[in-house]
Amino acid sequence: MKNILSATRRRASVGAAVLSVSALLLAGCGEAPQSSEGNGNGGGGETKAANSDYLGCIVSDSGGFDDQSFNQSSYEGLKAAQEELGIKIQEAESQAPTDFEPNLNSMVQSGCDLTVTVGFLLGDATKKIAKQNPEQNFAIVDFNDPEFTDNVKPLVYDTAQAAFLAGYLAAGMTETGTVATYGGVKIPTVTIFMDGFDAGIDYYNKQNNADVNLLGWDRKSQEGTFIGDFENQSAGKTNTANFINEGADIILPVAGPVGLGTVDAVKEANKSGKDASIVWVDSDGYKAVPEAQDLFLTSVMKGITKSVKDVITADVNGKFNSQPYVGTLENGGVSIAPYHSYADDVPKELKSEIEDIKAGIIAGEIDVQSDASPEQ
Repeated sequence: MKNILSATRRRASVGAAVLSVSALLLAGCGEAPQSSEGNGNGGGGETKAANSDYLGCIVSDSGGFDDQSFNQSSYEGLKAAQEELGIKIQEAESQAPTDFEPNLNSMVQSGCDLTVTVGFLLGDATKKIAKQNPEQNFAIVDFNDPEFTDNVKPLVYDTAQAAFLAGYLAAGMTETGTVATYGGVKIPTVTIFMDGFDAGIDYYNKQNNADVNLLGWDRKSQEGTFIGDFENQSAGKTNTANFINEGADIILPVAGPVGLGTVDAVKEANKSGKDASIVWVDSDGYKAVPEAQDLFLTSVMKGITKSVKDVITADVNGKFNSQPYVGTLENGGVSIAPYHSYADDVPKELKSEIEDIKAGIIAGEIDVQSDASPEQ
């Protein structure tokens, strides 16, 4: 394989777009959240009418439903189920971990048929409330526990596989020979991205006799740079500026809304003559943050929206089960986003190599290891 460290980039001029995200009503601790009726109009009206008594609910973590990441993707899955099935929905947006149990209890009191809880940090609260309320079903994004009762469906994703592809891409596209990553909180659903990214860079170095350096994470020691939360965008901006000053020109923030601080730092650095870019996580950053479309090389994506909609659909149809859903490259549950503004900049040879690597991972010929990977 050819070393492609000197690949030239073209910045596409992208008009600013406006992402319209519906304002969400905050459910206060212990208070019943707001609800809305499913739409019974259009095709399938009779089916929708039959589902009008079904109540699907969701509780966010402290990142909120407009985090351009996993909370928002989960909420979009609930909204898709509402539109397609004609169900009622309720939502509770947590402001802090102390809101988790009160918000979950409010869902129970409201009679939710199934409640989606979003994120690793809600794991303990979900396990407790689900055990206390066996007549109601739950699904949790990004967490699994062998002690879950049979009314809990884990939705987990082997993002190390997709992050491996992004790491290989970043190593092939860097012009400085240095890339970087950091996390919000040091939890498995964060470090799994960093592990895969690191492994992909290592694989690129071995295949191309290269020496691309990663700042912010050491896969062997499991030590790296973390903000400590998923809210402090200022800290994300500072971290990113420091990485850029150390020579990094591609940054992977695994930190939910904190990653918007990375967007600000990269914008400022590029205005001053740098040529940095971003690899987003969970959703397609090009679509989630349209005001910065020209900054996203790719994104390491989870199929959260579809898996949330699917578990609600199964429950509506009386087919709920507690077997964990594990998203992989093979089943499309994880992937990397299109190159969008960088489509003409990523060399054909590098694109082909990444497709070959993807096929190798699916076939089991390339083993992507992370202690945080879910059991399959």
